[in-house]
Amino acid sequence: MPDTSFTSSRKADHIRINLEEDVQSGLTTGLERYRFVHEALPEIDFEQIDCSVSVFGRQLNAPVLISSMTGGTDRAGMINRLLAEAAQQCGVAMGVGSQRAALENPELQSSFQVRSYAPDILLLANLGAVQLNYGYTVDECKRAVEMIEADGLILHLNSMQEAIQPEGDTRFAGLARKIEKVCRELSVPVVVKEVGWGISKRTARLLAEAGVAAIDVAGAGGTSWTQVEMYRLPTERQRRVAAAFRRWGIPTSESISMVRQAAPDVLVFASGGLRDGVDIAKCIALGATLGGMAGPFLKAANQSVEEVVDTIEEISREIRICMFGVGAASLRALSETPLIREGEA
Repeated sequence: MPDTSFTSSRKADHIRINLEEDVQSGLTTGLERYRFVHEALPEIDFEQIDCSVSVFGRQLNAPVLISSMTGGTDRAGMINRLLAEAAQQCGVAMGVGSQRAALENPELQSSFQVRSYAPDILLLANLGAVQLNYGYTVDECKRAVEMIEADGLILHLNSMQEAIQPEGDTRFAGLARKIEKVCRELSVPVVVKEVGWGISKRTARLLAEAGVAAIDVAGAGGTSWTQVEMYRLPTERQRRVAAAFRRWGIPTSESISMVRQAAPDVLVFASGGLRDGVDIAKCIALGATLGGMAGPFLKAANQSVEEVVDTIEEISREIRICMFGVGAASLRALSETPLIREGEA
C-alpha cells in the first residue's frame, strides 16, 4: 500500500493555511464590474420567489454548492460531516475534497463518507484528473463514487498547483482523451472543475467534446493555490516562484462567459471568489446553474454546524432579494435578466 502519511499531512497543512494565512488571488472575480438593473416595480410578491433547481436528478432549495474542500484527516472528516449536515438541512449541494488518499488507504475513507448525514443532497465525489496519467482508470473513478454514494464525480484540474509543488504531478498530456473514457463508462455524470484559475474557451471545447456533464469554472478572484503552496515551501527561492503567480488566471466572470460561448450545451457551475448571494445571482445571470463557495463555508464549519446553516441561509436570502429586486420569480427568469457592465449603459 502506498504511504499516504505525506498526503494526509499536506491536507492538514492546506486546512490550516486557508484558515490562518492570506491566500487570496491578486486578481478579482470581475463580478464587481457588473450590476443588476433595479426594478422598482417588480410585479411579483417576495413570497412567490422560487430559487429551487434540479441538478443530476436532485432537487435543491437554492443554487448553492458547498465546493470541494477537504478529507483525509480526522479534522477534515469532522468538517465534512458538519458541512453535510448543514447541506441536508438547507437543501443545497456539496462536493468533497480529493479522495485519492482514501483510495490508497481505506482507513481514511470515513473522513469522506457523509451520505448518512445527508441522504437527500446532491453529493459529488472528487479526484484529480491528472491521476488518470499516473495509473488511475475508470475503476478508481467508480470506487470514489461508490465510496461516498455520490451522484456525480468531479475531476479537478490543478496544473498550476502541481507545478508549484516540489512533489507535484505534472504529466497533463493526453488527459482529454482519458476524461472522455471516464465520461463514456462511468454511470454518473462527470463534472470537470478548475481549482482557482478558470476555464478557457479552448479547454471548454475540449471538455464538451469529451462528454462532460458540467464545467465548474473555479475562476481567479478567490483562493490562489499557488499562494497556499507558497506557505508550505521550504526555501525562499521556491516561495518567490510561487508568489510570482498570484495574479495568474481567468477571472470568474470572464470564465463563465467563455464557457457559455464555447460549450453552450454543458451545465456551468460558477466558483472562484464568490462571497455572497449577490455574486451567485450575478453568475446565474451570466449563465451559470449553481454558485459554489469554499472559504466562507470552511470558516463557518470551523465554528459549528449552526454557523454553516446560518451562512447558507444568509446566502440564499441574498439570492432571493436579488431576484425580487429585478422582478425574477424563478432562476430561469433570473438567467434571462440583463446585467450592466461598467462603461456600458
